[in-house]
Amino acid sequence: MTSVTEIQIACFRLIDDLYAVDIMRIKEIIRPQRLTNLPKAPSFIDGVINLRGSVIPVVDLRKRFDMPARDPGSSTRLLIVRLSAQTIGLVVDDVTEVITVPVSDIKPPPAVSDGLIADHLLGVCLHGDILVMLLDIDRLLNANEVNALGSLT
Repeated sequence: MTSVTEIQIACFRLIDDLYAVDIMRIKEIIRPQRLTNLPKAPSFIDGVINLRGSVIPVVDLRKRFDMPARDPGSSTRLLIVRLSAQTIGLVVDDVTEVITVPVSDIKPPPAVSDGLIADHLLGVCLHGDILVMLLDIDRLLNANEVNALGSLT
């Protein structure tokens, strides 16, 4: 069995920071679509979209990480990703590029980091002189939230 020496990650912006997810977890990247609101959904859920017959909850990462709200812009995108039992859309400010990163270059999140975002990081790496934070999308939603979304959709 061969071990993985590098991964491809899709980089995206939230405010001025660069984040990324493993490209293998992304089904597609689309422009925002018309949302249907969900009553009693958690505050970070913008609603649901109908994507080719599938109802997909949309998570606003800025809201999830308690960041300031965005002005909707032409660069806003939805990353359609697969969690363990559910497909969700992640609202990001802009998708910038796909890069290949040696696994050995991914470092653990800084020990001083604390809070919601730190709980959702797999690690950090440098792309040139820019720090890229690699999200652990399996930890974006806890089990109760995943179950709640499953029952809403």
